[in-house]
Amino acid sequence: MEGVMMRGKQNVAMAVRAPNGEILTYQEQLPAMYRSKWMNMPFVRGVLSLWDSMNLGMRLLTMSSNMVSGKDEQIQGKDLALAIVFSLLVGIGIFFLLPALLTGLLEGPIGFERFGALGNWISNLMEGLLRLAILILYLVVIGRVPEIKRVFSYHGAEHKTINAFEAGAELTPENVSKFTLVHPRCGTSFMLTLVLISVLFFSLLGPLPLLTRLLTRILLLPVVSGIAYEYIRFAARHMDDSALVRALIKPNLALQKLTTREPSSDMLEVSIKAFQLMFEGEQKGSESAPA
Repeated sequence: MEGVMMRGKQNVAMAVRAPNGEILTYQEQLPAMYRSKWMNMPFVRGVLSLWDSMNLGMRLLTMSSNMVSGKDEQIQGKDLALAIVFSLLVGIGIFFLLPALLTGLLEGPIGFERFGALGNWISNLMEGLLRLAILILYLVVIGRVPEIKRVFSYHGAEHKTINAFEAGAELTPENVSKFTLVHPRCGTSFMLTLVLISVLFFSLLGPLPLLTRLLTRILLLPVVSGIAYEYIRFAARHMDDSALVRALIKPNLALQKLTTREPSSDMLEVSIKAFQLMFEGEQKGSESAPA
């Protein structure tokens, strides 16, 4: 709320604009999990990172709200775990089970079986398109809420700051404002990739009864998420030297236009502050790490 969170490899930092105009900051070291062997294992690291990102995001979202309002309603322990589980259940229900349910109910009336083996692909494509439509509709609707518009503007400030740093520019609001709003490693890109990969992955399962279909969407979500995470990493690493990769990620970057807005100079100041605090922590951590 009214701020930006920046996460590095070893620490995370947050900067928030208080009602009096002051920029408040917070920083903490990331859990040891991020430095464990598990984070070097493809697919596994994706699932672990996503779970911890939800944990971290919920906690710092509450903390930023407290910093802005002056209240102390910190979510911790069991309450935090319940909030994360509830958010996961709602997200899975809306974006995975609902499209699967609607498609399963429509399979009979439409008669996908008359297309033979192709019918399974058509069914899963329909499910994927429904999932994508729900995602886009959700982003469009919440993007009209004034408070969310400000969140999306801070999201834009975050991207511009990272893009400016990666380009080697001096981090000033004037310089940072010139950079693009999109970034290949954005969570919005991950959501679209997850939707597209789910179409391909679930098509391999073949025709399934409705209940089995719904269960597979839940049980195999970590697998699909891990694949999507690795794809995002690969695309971000190779987009500068591969025209094919740049073409493949264009839809991802286009979708980010729904979750970013042009930030004000004040917002850029907050984003730059969060990045600098995180970067300083990364450098200190590197200096203190054993040789």
